[in-house]
Amino acid sequence: MKTTFTARHFDANPDLKEFALGSVEKLEQFFDKIIVCDIVLRPGQDDDNPCIADLNVKVPKKLLNVTEEAPSYEQAIGEAVEIAVRQIRKYKTKHFEHQ
Repeated sequence: MKTTFTARHFDANPDLKEFALGSVEKLEQFFDKIIVCDIVLRPGQDDDNPCIADLNVKVPKKLLNVTEEAPSYEQAIGEAVEIAVRQIRKYKTKHFEHQ
């Protein structure tokens, strides 16, 4: 799986980047045919949840998108990864277990 990390409109510290890359690595435990995973972090407009994490997970014949808002980037990444895991499991069930 190829992984890209982008921080829009702010400079991400190395710890945040390392956390994000480590978090999405566990997606491979659930599905080994992931082609690319793009992580995009950006500030939002909401005062309660100012941090937004977007995950774009490319799997064969489909692109799974997850956008999560949270008080911190770490929380937003964690929630986005959980949702991506659910989407991957659903995709895998539909496309690979019913052939």
